[in-house]
Amino acid sequence: MDPETRGQEIIKVTPLQQMLASCTGAILTSVIVTPLDVVKIRLQAQNNPLPKGKCFVYSNGLMDHLCVCEEGGNKLWYKKPGNFQGTLDAFFKIIRNEGIKSLWSGLPPTLVMAVPATVIYFTCYDQLSALLRSKLGENETCIPIVAGIVARFGAVTVISPLELIRTKMQSKKFSYVELHRFVSKKVSEDGWISLWRGWAPTVLRDVPFSAMYWYNYEILKKWLCEKSGLYEPTFMINFTSGALSGSFAAVATLPFDVVKTQKQTQLWTYESHKSLIPRLIKIAPACAIMISTYEFGKAFFQKQNVRRQQY
Repeated sequence: MDPETRGQEIIKVTPLQQMLASCTGAILTSVIVTPLDVVKIRLQAQNNPLPKGKCFVYSNGLMDHLCVCEEGGNKLWYKKPGNFQGTLDAFFKIIRNEGIKSLWSGLPPTLVMAVPATVIYFTCYDQLSALLRSKLGENETCIPIVAGIVARFGAVTVISPLELIRTKMQSKKFSYVELHRFVSKKVSEDGWISLWRGWAPTVLRDVPFSAMYWYNYEILKKWLCEKSGLYEPTFMINFTSGALSGSFAAVATLPFDVVKTQKQTQLWTYESHKSLIPRLIKIAPACAIMISTYEFGKAFFQKQNVRRQQY
């Protein structure tokens, strides 16, 4: 083992560095994965026109966001005519007729929720994992499960009321004064717990996903390192482990995803019977890109910390 590696064992990345690494991973993931969902929504809207007031689910690779269809005719990005013949045809026609920026339609508002949620989730997971390893030992297999559950539970709890407010602002076009009035009225009538409406189905889907994802990710990463004769995982080992563990967790939690989607929106109910492939196409690359970028960022900061200590 070389001196730099030994130094990296002692010197850990700080919580701030973990937050920066997860923020970078979150933005990169959303930039790469969002076009897949934009094209999917455009194809669905072409086959099933979106009436005003109906909801659809928009995913940026980090979170699913409930969006309410507005008035605006063909000016709204999800109502623009395209005459698409399929997924690839939609990609090319959107780029040619509307410009490449149209592949990221609707992304900026969702990042306000998705990036902080991802930063909270990944930073909490690593901090909890380190704490549990110091108490239970390095090889305790339950650590990824416990840390994954607690981290996801916390992230969903923090973000859930903010997502409810974002959805309400989008559906009603509230001003901030009207929004404050709406929240105050809701709290006075139904209590603070009403701000977490939709929390339960999200937790039922995301917490089991998180537990399975981190458990399998840590096992796969360790196994691939052993097979490759490596002490530290490479970018491709992290990428592969993330894709495989994300795929497995996506298959296992599919029933919870269908329940959550059906509770949110009545659109495209026929997809509940054939939603596995679209879910895998979205989740596998998102998990792979996010975790490999996050681990790469942490490794970068770790090396910087070692060099700073040496000099």
